[in-house]
Amino acid sequence: MIHKRHFSLLALIVVCATILQCKNKTNDVETNVYNSEIIKGKVYTTSHKSELKLSLTSEIMFSKFKQPLETDIDIVVSPNKEFQEFVGIGAALTDAAAETFYKLSDKNQKLFLEAYFDTEKGIGYSLARTIIHSCDFSTESYTYVEEGDTDLKTFSIAHDRKYRIPFTKRAIQAAGGSLTMYASPWSPPAFMKTNNSMLKGGKLKKEFYQPWANYYSKFIKAYEKEGIPIWGLSIQNEPMAVQRWESCIYTAAEERDFLKYYLGPTLEKDGLGDKKIIIWDHNRDLLFQRASTILNDPEAAKYVWGTGFHWYEDWKDDTPMFKNVASVNEAYPDKKLIFTEGCNEGYDLERLANEDPKLAERYGKSMINDFNNGTAAWTDWNILLDETGGPNHVGNLCFAPVHGNTKTDELTFTNTFYYIGHFSKFIRPGAKRISSVSSSNSIISTAFKNENNTIAVIAMNTADQPLEYTITIDLKTAKLKLAAHSIQTIVLN
Repeated sequence: MIHKRHFSLLALIVVCATILQCKNKTNDVETNVYNSEIIKGKVYTTSHKSELKLSLTSEIMFSKFKQPLETDIDIVVSPNKEFQEFVGIGAALTDAAAETFYKLSDKNQKLFLEAYFDTEKGIGYSLARTIIHSCDFSTESYTYVEEGDTDLKTFSIAHDRKYRIPFTKRAIQAAGGSLTMYASPWSPPAFMKTNNSMLKGGKLKKEFYQPWANYYSKFIKAYEKEGIPIWGLSIQNEPMAVQRWESCIYTAAEERDFLKYYLGPTLEKDGLGDKKIIIWDHNRDLLFQRASTILNDPEAAKYVWGTGFHWYEDWKDDTPMFKNVASVNEAYPDKKLIFTEGCNEGYDLERLANEDPKLAERYGKSMINDFNNGTAAWTDWNILLDETGGPNHVGNLCFAPVHGNTKTDELTFTNTFYYIGHFSKFIRPGAKRISSVSSSNSIISTAFKNENNTIAVIAMNTADQPLEYTITIDLKTAKLKLAAHSIQTIVLN
């Protein structure tokens, strides 16, 4: 027989346990609701040979964590592991791009600018590269001084006022009034070089180191007087390549000494010491050799913001050397990395018409790997080219993300444009890269956390078949599907 006092005590215990259980259940519900409100997202997809072009294809909700199997594809995202700060994504505003732009109708000029630079209606470019006088993507070879003018008394950017300067100012306006702009030279004037030509390599003569340094300063001041702020500059485009177009060779030691004794001090003397100086500006293969030679010298390194690189080293064995980017990042973590140029060479209308997936996927692979290896900014080559892949004064015709047909006034937005947009639209300047690790080579990924705390996860499938995968974040899992030859951006709140 249960004593009455014992019964009351037992009842009290049961009531308390019931209340505690209900409270725990309530907390579980509140926790699940809280997590479901925070970890949800929108999925944007671009897929080859489909109508999906940066299209909102689904909304996802993360649920209870699911342990992935070895046969699964899972991307683990860790927002609390932050890395480099993102500077921006953009392209080169070349003479070829500017001339093509002004051959289009007013309607298509407006569409082009909106598509590239508007953050809502377009893909939100925030970075641009300009050229110090001519390069191959100009209709002629030219400089800003008369031949033999050592004192640069005839220096004038009048040539650029016809197309490139107004085009650049339109781009800045379309980007909301601000565009991070850096400049690069392809060659000094012919009289300053050992081969007496702007083309086919040659070197800068020692007696012209100072006049050439002065040339950069004059260019920056002239462009800024036109209302085009210059954020930075690279010392020389592709300093180890003898090209049939404008080119100039510097060994690592020569580039170091030109920077150390001439360019760096000259910019400081002229009140331009805040400009970001980029070394190398060539392929990933010799990236570490060039960076180590210059950055191991404190007197040269103090002028350097970062190391620039291109992607054309894959001519050797079709294999991009992403590991070299990681090696420079590891050895010199106080300096930045910037991808300064890449394009698909050898313009071929048939490849464009047939949507060859390799064209866009080269961009996706590079951007994901470069960012994961520490790159802070990424620059495409020509932002626009005509229906021939030019104009180009030596016939070096290439692909661009957008082609403007100057005969029919037709704009073609290629899959490359949309692939780049999966990064530039959703990763904004000031974002921090966060950990994003895939369990499979079939889908590669990167991820960034923006200053407004949204997270952008980019995943790309280069396989010939669709793949299912999951994203795991904060012990929650979401299931997704990626079509063959497609890319997705998952924007998480």
